[in-house]
Amino acid sequence: MDYKKKVPAEAVDLYTQFIHGEISRRAFLDGVQKYAVAGLTAAVIVDALMPNYALGQQVAKNDERIKASYQTVPSPNGNASIRGYFVRPNSADTRDATPAKLPGVIIIHENRGLNPHTEDVARRFALENFMAFAPDGLTSVGGYPGDDYKGGLLFNQVDKAKMLQDFLAAAYWLKNRPDCTGEICATGFCFGGGVANQLAVLMGADLAAAAPYYGAATPAVDAPKIKAAILINHGALDANSVRNYPAQEAALKAAGVTYEGHIWPNSVHGFFNDATPERYNKETAEASWKLTIDWFNKYARPPVAAPVAPAGGAVPAAGRGGAG
Repeated sequence: MDYKKKVPAEAVDLYTQFIHGEISRRAFLDGVQKYAVAGLTAAVIVDALMPNYALGQQVAKNDERIKASYQTVPSPNGNASIRGYFVRPNSADTRDATPAKLPGVIIIHENRGLNPHTEDVARRFALENFMAFAPDGLTSVGGYPGDDYKGGLLFNQVDKAKMLQDFLAAAYWLKNRPDCTGEICATGFCFGGGVANQLAVLMGADLAAAAPYYGAATPAVDAPKIKAAILINHGALDANSVRNYPAQEAALKAAGVTYEGHIWPNSVHGFFNDATPERYNKETAEASWKLTIDWFNKYARPPVAAPVAPAGGAVPAAGRGGAG
């Protein structure tokens, strides 16, 4: 979508400031008034900028290919516990009821709590043959309230250090599950992208890979603690992210961290979120998603060793691509 033809870029920037808590709801609404023109009233602009979760849903909650549930995880160093949305692909269930072990992905939401979009992303990972867990950082204040604005207000009430410990507990819960291979990755968006970067620092070699989307980088002094492979996604029209990226890249290089950085053209902050169509860039979102899946497959699925041929014999047919 070319959002510039529908809603002024300045109004999109105002929305970004609003969801980051940089301006109040009243300032956002008042600011939008400046861009009202014939056929594009302030009310139309606001409605276009607000999330539409039904429009953005790609995988239905009752999709028969997945098995989803809500799980509560102990978090003794955080807010006592954290609740989240857990999804596995049904294809991973075996006939004898012993679930196949899968690598895991922890998905961290934006600063509004575990909204339907984040749950949908978890379901998408399940269809890529990962087990996914999307924890709700608002658990200690009653959980995501069903409204992003109210969720943002609740978000500001939670101690962020304790919330980070909640996410860390969730990551280790996922990693240590008996149906997990023990290899896990982290991704997140905006606030959640910053948390994915923090988890890479806190978990060291216990995290295989991370793919932060327009998330704040961890301090350069912490970069040597990162052992995960980092895939960074920023939008070229996201001024803050683009301005801060060179220092982020320099710190990762200096620390010898495996990383890739992508500054996606014609893409604003929030370009992956198809529930906010005025920010969503379909081409960029799909390309970055493919890179993320490939990245996680590369670093969280150890290659299967080829069978060794017996002396004087040939490798069995199954070892040459699974035939036979």
